[in-house]
Amino acid sequence: MPLATLAAGIAASAYLYRTDPHQSGHLLPRCPFNWLTGQLCPACGGTRLAYDLLHGDPVRAFHENALLLVLSPALLWMFGRWVVEGLRGRRWQPVLRPRTQYALLVVAVGWTVLRNLR
Repeated sequence: MPLATLAAGIAASAYLYRTDPHQSGHLLPRCPFNWLTGQLCPACGGTRLAYDLLHGDPVRAFHENALLLVLSPALLWMFGRWVVEGLRGRRWQPVLRPRTQYALLVVAVGWTVLRNLR
């Protein structure tokens, strides 16, 4: 499964590299939370962030979703470890302690409120 997920991620990145999500009319999904409420969720802007990073523009990526950009190294490390362990035939799942889960929830809710205050 990790290898298939990695291949899908590479294919999605290749498509995204050639498809500007800042422009309309592409086959890119819209955030269901934003579609229903008109508000930004904690991950809104993630597709544009990835596009900007693929094109070497971290400043613009920061403006799309600062929290997601800051968390990207940790998320990439976890994904990489999951892929490596999967290729070794081992199953790996990150273990988040209840305190960490609570902290992530508080940060996500706080970020959602903060970015929708405008």
